[in-house]
Amino acid sequence: MARPDMGARMRGEREDPEFSDKLVHINRVAKVVKGGRRFGFSALVIVGDRRGRVGYGTGKAREVPEAIRKATEQAKRKMIRVPLRESRTLHHDIEGRFGAGRVVLRAAPAGTGIIAGGPMRAVFEMVGMKDVVAKSIGTSNPHNMVKATFEALERCVSPRGIATKRGKKVSEIFGRDEPVEETG
Repeated sequence: MARPDMGARMRGEREDPEFSDKLVHINRVAKVVKGGRRFGFSALVIVGDRRGRVGYGTGKAREVPEAIRKATEQAKRKMIRVPLRESRTLHHDIEGRFGAGRVVLRAAPAGTGIIAGGPMRAVFEMVGMKDVVAKSIGTSNPHNMVKATFEALERCVSPRGIATKRGKKVSEIFGRDEPVEETG
């Protein structure tokens, strides 16, 4: 009989009481020495609480499990908070760049789902986003795509955050209480 968490494990996810993590990429690297090649592994891991906090980390080691452990520890240390609208999508459209990687993230209506490729999908799942449309332009290197996605998410601001910076109320930012002047 399969354990209840087996499906998550097969997708590269591990459950923690507080955080979920997802293995995005493993790379086998070789160091050429006098006696031949020495192999090692580098891992890219995304960690999130599925409620707005997410982080990524990279780890290198001789064995795969050790590389994953190092990457997970680094990801937990480098977490950011992402403001979500209605706990499901972004507040506004944003762009992120890192190296040759460029990503465009767009807010989406309820029921759209996560429309994104590979590494970006893992980031959105771990942050707890349910509706988003994302496009990767340029490189398909997982490291650059994840870093560009994080660069975009760090610049995401909620209306409440903008209102507090300006010293106003959220309703003043949207201009709902002001009468519309007619020109004519």
